[in-house]
Amino acid sequence: MSPRFLLDTHVLIRWLSVPRQLSREQTRILRESVRRREPVAISAITLLEIALLADKRTDPREIPVDRLFTALESDPFLQTIPLSVEIASEVAALGPSLRDPADRVIVATARVRSLRLLTSDRRIVQSNLVAVVA
Repeated sequence: MSPRFLLDTHVLIRWLSVPRQLSREQTRILRESVRRREPVAISAITLLEIALLADKRTDPREIPVDRLFTALESDPFLQTIPLSVEIASEVAALGPSLRDPADRVIVATARVRSLRLLTSDRRIVQSNLVAVVA
């Protein structure tokens, strides 16, 4: 079964550490995916973002990076989508509407794979570049 949803980095972290910070609709979708044993996806760039966010952790409820990576590796329903030439080409095609390179890769991944993006990033939502669940 192929995933229908892509999680941005902050949604993934919240889901695994502080789920009450997710929107009602994001929570519903994720619970339903778990119940149906349906995979959800993340972009490979999310792994790099998690590693870089480790130094900026401010919420003590957040899972430490090593535990987060262990959870990611052990979850059979979480699929990591690697960076590909097609995704990189889509990043270039997006133009300057999103400045953050990681956001551009995540949006491009969702577009190339025709996935709905679960995000709380206002800039991504307002860009209208991809279908989102905010």
